[in-house]
Amino acid sequence: MVDILHRVGIKSSVAEVYSALTTAEGLAGWWTTDTEGEGDNVGGVLQFRFPPGGFDMKVLELDPGKRVRWEVIDGPEEWIGTQVNWNLDRVGDYTIILFEHQGWKEPVEFMHHCSTKWATYLMSLKALAETGKGAPSPDDIQISDWH
Repeated sequence: MVDILHRVGIKSSVAEVYSALTTAEGLAGWWTTDTEGEGDNVGGVLQFRFPPGGFDMKVLELDPGKRVRWEVIDGPEEWIGTQVNWNLDRVGDYTIILFEHQGWKEPVEFMHHCSTKWATYLMSLKALAETGKGAPSPDDIQISDWH
């Protein structure tokens, strides 16, 4: 198994970042405007749609201000069964996110693409929390025909 790992510091409160990860409105502000579901309840399902397709994530764990964990239950074959973890901490003026997209079976080309896209979306989350405006899909940075 292989994982996608990223770290980003956001000059914003842990509570604000946590809200952006657990509410449909917050998620739509930085990941994709086509977001629905319940991200603030363990067992809830979030639906994320993008021009080339989408993902459904089941909320596995919520530890307010500290951790959010999802499992991919529908989407591209490579994603199904993987987990997305958001670990939050406060260091000085920054909320630090340690991001993990865990459980990829192998480092296929699509994984490389997804790693780059996760990085751009983390920068969108940072922009949303720091300035009030993210760059969610469909207005995100396009890096290939996979979007």
